Amino acid sequence: MKIRIIYSLVMLLVFTACVDLDLNPLSEGSSENWYSDETEIEMSLNDLYRDVFWSVDEDQWTDDWIYRGTTNSITGGTMTSEDGTVGTWWARTYKVITRANTLIQNLDEITDEISENKLNQYKADARFNRAAQYARLISHWGDVVFSSTIIDLEESFTMGQTDKEEILQAVYDDYDFAATYLPVSYGNLENQHATKGAALAMKARIALYMGDYAVARDAAKACMDLDEYVLFSDFGKLFLSSTKNSDETILVIPRSVELDVAFTDCKNYITRNSGGWAAKDPSWELLCSFLCTDGLPIDESPLYNPKSPFENRDPRCTETIVEFQTKHLGFIYQPHPDSLNVFNFNSGKYVKNNDTRSNAQYASYNGLVWKKGVDEDWSDDYKTDPDRIIIRYADVLLMYAEAKIELNDIDDTVLDAINQVRARAYKVSADDVASYPAVTITDQAELRKMLRIERRMEFAFEGIRYMDIIRWKLAEKVLNIPNYGMLDVDDLREKVINPGLWFFPDTPEIDEDGIADFTSMYNAGLIKLLGLRTFDASKQYLWPIPSKEILINENLIQNDGY
Repeated sequence: MKIRIIYSLVMLLVFTACVDLDLNPLSEGSSENWYSDETEIEMSLNDLYRDVFWSVDEDQWTDDWIYRGTTNSITGGTMTSEDGTVGTWWARTYKVITRANTLIQNLDEITDEISENKLNQYKADARFNRAAQYARLISHWGDVVFSSTIIDLEESFTMGQTDKEEILQAVYDDYDFAATYLPVSYGNLENQHATKGAALAMKARIALYMGDYAVARDAAKACMDLDEYVLFSDFGKLFLSSTKNSDETILVIPRSVELDVAFTDCKNYITRNSGGWAAKDPSWELLCSFLCTDGLPIDESPLYNPKSPFENRDPRCTETIVEFQTKHLGFIYQPHPDSLNVFNFNSGKYVKNNDTRSNAQYASYNGLVWKKGVDEDWSDDYKTDPDRIIIRYADVLLMYAEAKIELNDIDDTVLDAINQVRARAYKVSADDVASYPAVTITDQAELRKMLRIERRMEFAFEGIRYMDIIRWKLAEKVLNIPNYGMLDVDDLREKVINPGLWFFPDTPEIDEDGIADFTSMYNAGLIKLLGLRTFDASKQYLWPIPSKEILINENLIQNDGY
């Protein structure tokens, strides 16, 4: 059973910086008189699930992404302790921790007003949220300030960091408590918080991030053994705003255009023919990472043709990136510079093609646009409200497989977990091995490579790739590779189109990490350098502590390099 989380109060409270501190939000009265009945407790719990408290890592921080020729503070190597994302994430995370600690302490003081079972469920919910926030802190910052109790303002300005391994154990304890006392499911789909499965899944995730593979394996397996989740039958439809309450989603934050909790950056993703800008796009590296239908990478498969790069590819390729000459958002999508007009299905007429750079110089710089989750409603006032998926069952299956691979405990359950995810993409049963390229290898190194490619194909545009390249220590490699795109129109015609080399002039080599190498095409003058990424491995695997926290607390030690 999936998790549905309702919207509720707007409260403000932060753990540190005095300018943001609001110990008694107006919506709650005061700490002394709140939590007096179940309604008030549930309102406080509801608030912990607000959309702003559950930000996910951005794909723009990875090699799956281009934004024309620009970089950001992570891909440009310019992140500092003044960075806006750093400060916002830190403050919001500690807001939730403070509220959770306050709620837990007040619940401990309730004696007879609420049943013990209900109190334990409330505590479990609060501890789940606290664990999720501390997990974010240690995965992004390492050692951080830790407290499981309410602290006063003066004390908060004197606390130093706690070792991340000690905090990790506290996170495990919170998730274990949550898994013990939270229900497997809720009867009322409109009023659900975290469940037992969510606690187990999120425990597996932080354990995997921290390299604690035995814990990750056991937590993922316990979640699987609940028999509560199944893979959604249609991978492409899973991410649409019209798909709610999927049996695959374990933890989601719902959004609503009507309630003004929506995704509003639609224009950067939708095509120019549909009224967008097509500025934030999939990278060529992502396109080249999808295997062919024989299970081989593009540089090994006889099925791959660089002139038709979407053909004979894993189905997730064309569910993630719009295939050329197909219908998308009411128009045929075709970035070819000689396709000056395209068919408009809404009017039944051919119209000027603004998705080719021949007509619009700011059309996609590499010809690619996102399809995953993008639907007609993205053009409705440029707001949309698909669920914000925090974790889903496919991730649990692949986390279980990865943990077992890293433990070199490779058996049929590992292959089955991977094949369930892959077979779903082909819309067949995992047992139907003749209908998809089932994984059969058992060598640890080869299976590790396959698992990592599988995760990239499965989770593109979901905020998963960033922590994957961080924990695999691949960021220093993939974020120091340039962004490439198409030549300018005149050169493109002369060097690529006229010689018959459209779309890709050649097949890039794919290395041992599944990364495409476009160097030879660039050196031959067949593609254009869009921008240079920069990642400093000496510091960027952790984020800097916000400067204002360092300034007000002399006991905080800044992470190396910042």
